[in-house]
Amino acid sequence: MNENLFASFATPTMMGLPIVILIIMFPSILFPSPNRLINNRLISIQQWLVQLTSKQMMAIHNSKGQTWTLMLMSLILFIGSTNLLGLLPYSFTPTTQLSMNLGMAIPLWAGTVFMGFRHKTKAALAHFLPQGTPIFLIPMLVIIETISLFIQPVALAVRLTANITAGHLLMHLIGGATLALMSISPSTALITFIILILLTILEFAVAMIQAYVFTLLVSLYLHDNT
Repeated sequence: MNENLFASFATPTMMGLPIVILIIMFPSILFPSPNRLINNRLISIQQWLVQLTSKQMMAIHNSKGQTWTLMLMSLILFIGSTNLLGLLPYSFTPTTQLSMNLGMAIPLWAGTVFMGFRHKTKAALAHFLPQGTPIFLIPMLVIIETISLFIQPVALAVRLTANITAGHLLMHLIGGATLALMSISPSTALITFIILILLTILEFAVAMIQAYVFTLLVSLYLHDNT
């Protein structure tokens, strides 16, 4: 049971070689570059959503922060499309791997922190010691603020991993229960099947929301350091 439950989170291989890189590159096919004078409806909707999201997310940034627009929009498109593709049957979701999410979170977080120390050195150092702190609490607060700073990328990665993994596990469990109840109690199986449909709809929303939350938090870290 446990092997089947977590089998979908195992890294897929072909001829003994991992194919995660090919899976990660696959979402880029869903967003083709427009090469026509008049775009079709799909590309027009994609461009409208990207412009709407970028306008809302980058409104709080100054000129230095707005240089990250392309990176943040690419990030939200990648995470969102990867999460949605992972909901297809017999597919693999790279964002369920903590190592991959840490690989996205740590460089982006480090980039925002380095920008803060480069352009706002005094303000960045002031975050480690709030104004008016009693002298005997200074060493403890510096340690606490340092730990909280280094926890930020870990929290980003763990949040995304936990939400996507929990949804997949719950869908797997309810789907297995539905199949087991079909021969025992069809009426109960129908109820669990309806719950499974509603949960699937919820997971589509969670897939997009988690992509937005991940990118928004990176954007807020950038805003604090520019």
